[in-house]
Amino acid sequence: MPPARIVVKRILLSMLIGLAIGAMINEVTFLFLRETARAPQVIELIIPKGTAESIARGETPPTIPDSMSFVVGDTLLVQNNDTADHELGPLWIPAGTSASLPLDTVQSYAYGCSFQPGNYFGLDVREPLTPGTRLYGILYSGLPLGVLIALYALVMPAKKKNDLPENV
Repeated sequence: MPPARIVVKRILLSMLIGLAIGAMINEVTFLFLRETARAPQVIELIIPKGTAESIARGETPPTIPDSMSFVVGDTLLVQNNDTADHELGPLWIPAGTSASLPLDTVQSYAYGCSFQPGNYFGLDVREPLTPGTRLYGILYSGLPLGVLIALYALVMPAKKKNDLPENV
């Protein structure tokens, strides 16, 4: 049985290794979520002049995306620079005016839309990625991994100095 000091060192080292691996895995994952790593803001969507005519011809307006991603607390401000009135879900936007839509709930919306050829506009609202969320992810994966490494380290016998091969 190894001395208590060695056991404590193995457990602490194992927990540190587990947390380091958890941090690396989570940070790679968080790279894909960086668009939500921001504070809520007002995001403007501009409907350009001539959009109604483009839609009537079956063309997609080049400056308007098919869908957009937001974080909870964002506000979508739709500015209608077209000569025709447009609609986006609950918003009616007369020509030359703007309307705003607060996005307060995590949800994926599929709104009826008059400035898309398919008459559909997708809005994806996500929780913002905060430092607390990142820390929670690291702890949630790193601590169990550290415990598994510690259990393995406790099962493996400690190498004694006289068990090590000598240099020839």
